[in-house]
Amino acid sequence: MSGHSKWANIKRKKGANDAIRGKLTTKIGREITIAVRMGGSDPTGNMRLKLALSKAKANNIPKDNIQRAIQKGLGASEGNNYEELVYEGYGPGGTAVMCDILTDNRNRSAADIRHLFSKYGGNLGETGCVAWMFKQKAVFLVEKEAFDDEDELMTIVLDAGAEDFKAEEDVFEISAEPSEYDAIEAALAERNIETASAEITMVPDTTVHLAGADADKMQTLIDMLEENDDVQNVYSNFEAEDE
Repeated sequence: MSGHSKWANIKRKKGANDAIRGKLTTKIGREITIAVRMGGSDPTGNMRLKLALSKAKANNIPKDNIQRAIQKGLGASEGNNYEELVYEGYGPGGTAVMCDILTDNRNRSAADIRHLFSKYGGNLGETGCVAWMFKQKAVFLVEKEAFDDEDELMTIVLDAGAEDFKAEEDVFEISAEPSEYDAIEAALAERNIETASAEITMVPDTTVHLAGADADKMQTLIDMLEENDDVQNVYSNFEAEDE
């Protein structure tokens, strides 16, 4: 029942075709540019930039692309007209969906997102309709291939402020309050423990299990939302069986 886990999504994206990976590179670059524009180019004092750079590393974004994105952020007017929005709605089976939007045309984005929800068995909702089902958390993933001592890792992260630790099939998932991100990151780095992913994200309080056609529709909805140029992140409480 972990088919829509963070790790499953990361592995799926790493195996994506060149067109999808190209879009992902563009989106992460845009996030880096906006982060620099809003908070400067030093990730030490700019959490948003630190997270964007972590995402870039996890997705093997070339250093040249990262540097160009930083330079854009330090440059003149490009990116100033982008607006940040959150769209909420329901997918098949009553699942909850939230989308982080970064757009230069909110009318276009609203029409596109509404169309995708409708096409794949859901509907776009009002602001706040599903946000209450999610909490912001710091989430770290450590592959067992990188560090396989479960007891030691659990001790390290719990001492650093983690509130939950789960051992999945081939990865450890660590979660904490966002304020503990830096402490956990430092504790892992001190022991040279590499993360497959490190982010502050929205985590659902409970999940909705879907199977069969509803699960297929829901996964397609998520895929199509993630492919949209204006969508930076998609969060859902959807859970499906491993295939």
